[in-house]
Amino acid sequence: MFGIGIPELVIILIIILIIFGAGKLPEIGAGLGKGIKNFKKATIEDESKPEKPEKIEDKKNNS
Repeated sequence: MFGIGIPELVIILIIILIIFGAGKLPEIGAGLGKGIKNFKKATIEDESKPEKPEKIEDKKNNS
């Protein structure tokens, strides 16, 4: 699809390892996983919630 094969992925992973170091990779992975989980949860909740129309109050009646 994007022309990314195994050699390209290995090079990208090596660059990420050099930039962030081995100690930060688990933290980055956990943060990325939590972000994806929260995004999926938010999209599922939005689809399951029926939309309720909001009440619009007339300002003239409140005076």
